[in-house]
Amino acid sequence: MRPRALAVLIPAHDEEELLPAALASVRAAARHPALRETRVVTVVAADACADATVQAALRAGAEVVGLDARNAGRARAAAARRALEILGPAEQVWLASTDADTTVPVDWLAFARARAAEGWDAVVGTVAVAHGTAGSAGALRLHELGYTASRPARGPWHHPHVHGANLAVSARAYLAAGGFPPVRLGEDHGLVRALALRGHRVLRTADCPVLTSGRLRARARGGFGDHLAALAARGSDGNPHIICNIATGMK
Repeated sequence: MRPRALAVLIPAHDEEELLPAALASVRAAARHPALRETRVVTVVAADACADATVQAALRAGAEVVGLDARNAGRARAAAARRALEILGPAEQVWLASTDADTTVPVDWLAFARARAAEGWDAVVGTVAVAHGTAGSAGALRLHELGYTASRPARGPWHHPHVHGANLAVSARAYLAAGGFPPVRLGEDHGLVRALALRGHRVLRTADCPVLTSGRLRARARGGFGDHLAALAARGSDGNPHIICNIATGMK
């Protein structure tokens, strides 16, 4: 099934600084030659924003849905609902989720569309962490060590990670699985588990990673920033079990 339309879902809480780069990368991905006949809509879920996140999204041409939940699951679900209102019936529509502090490669949407044409119902991708964040270099090294621990020396890596920052799913499968659960954290894991339980074809691949920020001050408590902060605090022990247990895909 080749999607006739793609929707990019981005939850954002006070992301005026990083959101413009995220949206610029999505615009570049939407211009990929493989998507000439595919409609692409971007929806930013502005969740309890007190800064200029909404204005930044509108300037970039994104649709905006507002809520006051401080809840990642509710925000992603709100963006998905708005996208399907715009695009119509779920048949031949795919939803691609990323984050406001993340940039996607130019072939990100084309990659998801190609996997849809192969018969997959969802694509669960990986993230790379941007270097250069003050005070986080050691934490990033420990993160990478744990993150890639299961990667084979040869062949594809069917990785164990789940990231809302790099996740695509057919709208039909998304709705059948109940959508993003309304939880503050782990909504991406909840959706992927539901997809698997219903027998949908889920591809775990490292072939099209996105680049996410390495900031240590988390927007969501218990999220990726806290993961890096925990590595910075605990990593001096060099304990690989600590590293691997933490680096299981909180984003």
